[in-house]
Amino acid sequence: MSPEDTLASMESVITDLFYWVSIALMIAIHAGFLAYEVGASRSKNVLASAMKNLLTFAVVISTFFFFGWWFYYAFPQFPVGAIDFTGAKDYLPWAEISGPNTTSVNGIFWGAFALFAATTGSIMSGAVLERIRTSAFLVLTTVLGSVVWIIGAAWAWHGNGWLLTEWGWHDFGAAGCVHLIAGAFTLGVLINLGPRIGRFVNGKAVTIPPHNLPLTMLGLMLIFIGFFGFLMGCVVYTNSGYFSIFGNPTNLSAIAFSTLMGLAGGIIGAYVSSKGEPFWTISGGLAGVISVAPGMDLYHPALAFIIAVVGGSLIPHFGKVIEKFGIDDVVGAVTVHGGCAVYGLVVSGFVLWGYPNIEGIPDVNPLGQIGGTVVLALLGFVPGYLISLALKKANLLRIPAEVELAGLDLSEVPATPYPEGIPVTTMNGFKNGTAVKEEVTV
Repeated sequence: MSPEDTLASMESVITDLFYWVSIALMIAIHAGFLAYEVGASRSKNVLASAMKNLLTFAVVISTFFFFGWWFYYAFPQFPVGAIDFTGAKDYLPWAEISGPNTTSVNGIFWGAFALFAATTGSIMSGAVLERIRTSAFLVLTTVLGSVVWIIGAAWAWHGNGWLLTEWGWHDFGAAGCVHLIAGAFTLGVLINLGPRIGRFVNGKAVTIPPHNLPLTMLGLMLIFIGFFGFLMGCVVYTNSGYFSIFGNPTNLSAIAFSTLMGLAGGIIGAYVSSKGEPFWTISGGLAGVISVAPGMDLYHPALAFIIAVVGGSLIPHFGKVIEKFGIDDVVGAVTVHGGCAVYGLVVSGFVLWGYPNIEGIPDVNPLGQIGGTVVLALLGFVPGYLISLALKKANLLRIPAEVELAGLDLSEVPATPYPEGIPVTTMNGFKNGTAVKEEVTV
C-alpha cells in the first residue's frame, strides 16, 4: 500500500471513530432522560416511565432505519422544490450502502441521526408522564422521531435544505430541528392529553412533587454528558478540518467554550430567577445550551454565557405561562426545549446578522432565523396536535382514570420498583409564621 493510500485509510478510520464515539455518548442522553423521568414520577409510576423510555429508544431507532433516514435525502428542497426520489433511493433500507458494506460510512452517519431522532421522542416522553397510554405514545414518538423531525432536519440541516439556500438559516446545534420541533409537537399532544388528576384544582395549579428529585438532577447531569456526543454529531469532520453542517469552518474548541459557558450560564440564570428551586436550577443547564445552540460555533464564550444566563432565567417564567393555560408539562419540556429554542434562534438572528454563509447562500439575518423558527414550530405543532386529537377521539390517547389513580405500574409492568417500600419524606414549610412539617405522599 502506498503512503497516500495508507494516509487515506487512516483518515477514513478517524472519521468513523469520531462519529462512533458521538453515538456512544448520545446514548448517555437516554440514560439521563430515563433517570430524569423516573425521579420526576410518583413512586406508583416509576417502572412504567422507565419502560416507556426504553421503548422510545428501540422503536424510534428501528423505524428510523426502515423509513426515517430516507426523508433526509428526499425532502431538503420540498415544498419549494421537488422531492428528490432519485438522490434518496440509495438511503432506503434495502440499498447496498445500508448493509455491511465495508467501504461505506453510511451506518455511522445513520446511527448518529437515529440517536438525534430518539432524542426528540425522549423530549416528549417526560412531558406526558403518568397518564398517556403506552401504545399511543409509541405511535406519536414514531411520527415525531422518524418522520417529522427528519423532515425538519432536511429543511434546516441538509446542505441543500431550503431554509439555508433560500433564507440564510444558521442553527449549528439543532435548536430548531431537534428541540423546537420536539417542544412544539409535545405542546400539541399536551393540549389534547390534558393534565394529571389533581394537577389543577378549581383552576389553580397544584404542585405534584417528584418522588426522587436527586435522581432527576442526576439524570440531567447525564444528559449534559450526552450533549457532548450530540454536538459532535453536529460537526462535519473531514480530512481538512471541522465544519458546521452548513459548511462554515469551525473547531471543537469553539464548541467546548460555548457548551460549558452555556451550561454554567443557564444554571446560574435559573438559580437566581427561581430563587434556588432545584428542578429549575438543574434544568437551567439544558436551557442555557439550547439558548446558545444556534450560534455556538460562532459566539465568543462571554457572549454565550450572557445569552445562556438570560435563557436560564426565562424558564421559570415560561413554565408559569404554560401553567396558566392549564397545561401539565411534568418536566418542563415545552418550556426548556421549545421556549429556549425560540429565544436562542431569534437572538442569533440579530447577533449574527450579516455573517456570511458559504458562497451563493444568503447571509445570516433576523428574518431568516425568525421565519425558520415559525416554520419549524408549525411543522412540530400541527402533526402533534392533529394525531393526538385523532387518538383522543378514538379513546386511545389517555389511560382510564381508575388506572391513573392506582398507578401505571400496577396495570402495565409485571414488577414492583420498591418491594420493601420507601420512606415517607417531609417538606419543611411555614404556616402563620410557625415552622411546620407536612407529609408528602409519594
